[in-house]
Amino acid sequence: MILPTTYAAALILLLASMSAWGSWANTQKMSGKWRFELFYYDFSIGMLLCALLAAYTLGEMSPKDLTFSDNLLIAGRRQMVWAAGAGAVFNLANLLLVAAISVSGLAVAFPIGLGLALVVEATSNYLFNPQGNPILLFGGVVLVVIAILVDAFAYTGYLDDRLEEEKKAALVADPRAKKRAPRPTGAARGIVLSIVSGIVMACFYPMLETARQGEAGLAPYGLALFFSIGVLGSSLFYIPFFLNFPVSGEPLQASDYFRGAGKQHALGLLGGVIWMAGGICNFAAAAAPASAQAGPALSYALSRGATMVSALWGLLVWREFQGASPRVRTLIAFMVVLFLAGLGMVSMASLHASR
Repeated sequence: MILPTTYAAALILLLASMSAWGSWANTQKMSGKWRFELFYYDFSIGMLLCALLAAYTLGEMSPKDLTFSDNLLIAGRRQMVWAAGAGAVFNLANLLLVAAISVSGLAVAFPIGLGLALVVEATSNYLFNPQGNPILLFGGVVLVVIAILVDAFAYTGYLDDRLEEEKKAALVADPRAKKRAPRPTGAARGIVLSIVSGIVMACFYPMLETARQGEAGLAPYGLALFFSIGVLGSSLFYIPFFLNFPVSGEPLQASDYFRGAGKQHALGLLGGVIWMAGGICNFAAAAAPASAQAGPALSYALSRGATMVSALWGLLVWREFQGASPRVRTLIAFMVVLFLAGLGMVSMASLHASR
């Protein structure tokens, strides 16, 4: 199977992974009014198709080394179950994240959801295996928490400003209109969905680590395949729940999936392919020889840096805070700085042992 053998190759894979994980959600935005529940059927299928294609092409190359088929023969069933279970856990978190995107946008869902996942993961890792500099680690965690709060305040303030503008416009159009309009529920709903997504998201990566450990562990392409099987299998249970109890809009039937346009189905498939391509790059970089590893700090920073890539897509391309007041724009800029600083401190913590 094809794996990186040099530092440069591993670094390129990590950069590709960050770009893919930070960009796949654009396909959901591009699908327009296509409901996220229906989009997600195609997304799950796209992940599995990408994993299968990579396994039986890149995974079978270089037959002098261990191939994907060879790895399946020696991999333990326990590791396969862990990988599929990780896919199921990730899938619930990602469905909640996609729901949050549909309500509040990329620039809110990703920093809050994945930022909280970073906080939970970093804290739990240190509690169970105290390594690195706790001052850097928890200092970075505090900065990420503040960034999450700032993002939530910015989003709430943005919606408040929009509501106030709509009230003024309504009064100008009809002076007899009520002075007090009902407060929209979008802010709380999007923030709560992001928070729950982040808590669940923090749980899947340790399961992946278990799936690739030991002599019977799964290699990157097998890991991706069983992970995607867990995603698609769990989607058949999760999505009907969201269809019947939607976070916004009316309940849908599963048969509504077949009413989608070809472009909408293609975008869903593309989204899954992009995510899994990033996943395979990340898994392959982690399996590189020790001499080719990019280093724990850089690997961690690039893996979690996808959060800011997504946020910048939302801010700069989709203009999710278009027309925001100077106060809200300042809060958003402050959030980005805080998040990057916190991520940098958490990443560097592993390089500096406490004194």
